[in-house]
Amino acid sequence: MSEDSFQEDLELQVVRQTEPFESFFRKEFPRMVAVAYAISGSRWAAEELAQEAFLRAYKSWDRVSQYDKPGAWLRRVTINLSNSLLRRRVSEVRALQRYAAGTPTAVDKHPDNELAFWAQVKALPSRQREAVVLHYVDGLDTAFIAEVLDISESSVRTHLQRGREKLVRNLDIEDLR
Repeated sequence: MSEDSFQEDLELQVVRQTEPFESFFRKEFPRMVAVAYAISGSRWAAEELAQEAFLRAYKSWDRVSQYDKPGAWLRRVTINLSNSLLRRRVSEVRALQRYAAGTPTAVDKHPDNELAFWAQVKALPSRQREAVVLHYVDGLDTAFIAEVLDISESSVRTHLQRGREKLVRNLDIEDLR
């Protein structure tokens, strides 16, 4: 056995020091609530979505804690849960409209209507919305967003730029920086 392969075996056997779940939770929970709120549009749902994401992380903490960036995994789960909630809401509204036999019901897309800005953020295509939320709400850089969304950094920059352009145009503001 060469010294290089022996060293590699030793490195593989070294158990990685992981952050305790409790400190990970305390550090990340407020940020996950903010991300979920920005995507779902509901304060109540945001806490539920963040709790569900953390429950999934807790159940798999032995595996998740070994990731290079467990926060990226958590953000992806939070975004997926938030998007699923939006899809369910749209389906429920459509079902109610069909039930009303052609008489559309006046249902807001998001029960907790916020400022026009957040309404426009929620109206962005999903990748643009996710990139904008992770950048402006969670304060992440494009490299970390790329890891969370499992896309290239150039794609993140494109989604951010297109999202900014739509927000500036739809809100009639000069710039979004």
